Amino acid sequence: MDLQRNPDSNPVWVAVLSDTHGLLRRDVVAEIQDCTHILHAGDILRRMDLDELSLYGSIYAVRGNNDLWTDGLRDLAGLLRFSIAGVSFLITHDRRDVPRNLDGIQVVVCGHTHRYSEEWTEGRLWLNPGSCGRPRWGGEVTIAKLLLTGGKISQVLKIWFPENE
Repeated sequence: MDLQRNPDSNPVWVAVLSDTHGLLRRDVVAEIQDCTHILHAGDILRRMDLDELSLYGSIYAVRGNNDLWTDGLRDLAGLLRFSIAGVSFLITHDRRDVPRNLDGIQVVVCGHTHRYSEEWTEGRLWLNPGSCGRPRWGGEVTIAKLLLTGGKISQVLKIWFPENE
């Protein structure tokens, strides 16, 4: 009897970024090296940053309000729905753009505010990774990392970086 392993049972790390605003920090790049998927919730500003991130994992990126004037970014979708390792995601830049129908969505990712937030509502994770580029209003430089196992979110990590770039 040939037993096959369920691919969704293998642990998968996912990096969640937002609001790089043209500054892809070296310490952020170093932190995401163990991730096979990278989500970017917009306000990227430089196409070359997405190109670099794609060297480290599969990219899921949406445009932010500041990407509308940049060639190679303005054509990104404003909202994406997809699955990774059996976990369903919806990603958009601004939380106000999240549709009402979230049937089947386990994780909603938004950026825009430059403030990290993580809340569980009705079994669904709402995640804003904050800003990992140029935070506003004296905010922290942050990203999130998700560990997915068996079609579920096993761990959510907030990663903080000193603002040294």
